[in-house]
Amino acid sequence: MSVPAVNSAAAGKRKTKRAGATPARVARILELLDRHYPDARCSLDFSTPLELLVATILSAQCTDERVNKVTPALFAKYRSASDYAAANPETFQLEIRSTGFFRNKAASILGAAARIAARHGGEVPRTLEELTALPGVGRKTANVILGNAFGVPGIVVDTHVGRVAARLGLTTAADPVKVEFELMALIPRGRWVRFSHQLIAHGRALCRAPRPLCDACFLDAALCPARTGRPLPLPPESM
Repeated sequence: MSVPAVNSAAAGKRKTKRAGATPARVARILELLDRHYPDARCSLDFSTPLELLVATILSAQCTDERVNKVTPALFAKYRSASDYAAANPETFQLEIRSTGFFRNKAASILGAAARIAARHGGEVPRTLEELTALPGVGRKTANVILGNAFGVPGIVVDTHVGRVAARLGLTTAADPVKVEFELMALIPRGRWVRFSHQLIAHGRALCRAPRPLCDACFLDAALCPARTGRPLPLPPESM
């Protein structure tokens, strides 16, 4: 999918106004996310970019906890892209069956590994364009890999990020790619990876679907248009 880059200040201002998010309000949200989720990070276990790619594909429609139970055996058996490419599809499907949608996931992982082995010398590519050309890898998966394996800024829009961003009034879009670009215009580039993890953490802990725990939330009505109830006291400044 071709989406124009968000580079101009004018584009950023238009998106900020449309989403109802002033720079001051965004800055305050980021400050509070830092205070309450200072250690937010990727919850998938991995030690190499290839392992992260496999784990991220497996995490679709599946909890990270379940994925982390499945991947140790996979990572011990399949050490390289060539190992995955040579795997028996039926056997591999059985090995990942508990993550759900195992036939599609197996096809994506084995297909991506075959392309990595054939076209990238066995190394997971480091650009969005090359990653999204791999079977089963969309922008979300590519941004997970870039941000967490290679330190390349990107905003990951999963169900938690899309839901929380909409409730906070940071986006008016429903399409994940549009949400990503609206958030890119609002959030400083150096914060993109951390911000994604913090929204995911907030979505899991408090801003749940379908019933957010607003009474326990630290973001008051001035920061969250969807908010009801009263905020808890802020954590100590030393956090």
